[in-house]
Amino acid sequence: MADRFVTVSLDKRDAHCTARLLDDRAPLTCAAVWEALPLAGDVFHAKYARNEIYALFPPFASTEPPLENPTVTPIPGDLCYFSFAGTELGTKAYGYDREVRPDTTVVDLALFYERNNLLLNGDVGWVPGIVWGQVVDGLEEMATACNDLWRSGAAGETLSFRRG
Repeated sequence: MADRFVTVSLDKRDAHCTARLLDDRAPLTCAAVWEALPLAGDVFHAKYARNEIYALFPPFASTEPPLENPTVTPIPGDLCYFSFAGTELGTKAYGYDREVRPDTTVVDLALFYERNNLLLNGDVGWVPGIVWGQVVDGLEEMATACNDLWRSGAAGETLSFRRG
């Protein structure tokens, strides 16, 4: 299979990077994401994992992918996939009280833009993610925009994933 690429964007900030899908390491996750593209949603900046931005989506795979190519220590440029039951995220402490209900499942697509990340949540423990893509171009520009998002706020910003 030829390499496949996605463009990840912070739309309001007009920042973009290109990532290669890791079809050889996470084939089921890559297939699910690829078929669902384009995807876009309100962006959030991580509270616990550190240097992460992400958007939440309704489930889009016919079956949730297994934990393939897992990590709890994502590196700069990793794209990760997480699936959560609404009961895991449905408290006001997480700030999703409008988007997440206890009886739902949500998919979290994330971009890690700097080092020293640890997927450890004080409420539930380790939260392994599926690494399904790796940024190959534009990470520095995205990291600058992500730092601005952290300092200036995420309100009104959209995180988009499109076939590249």
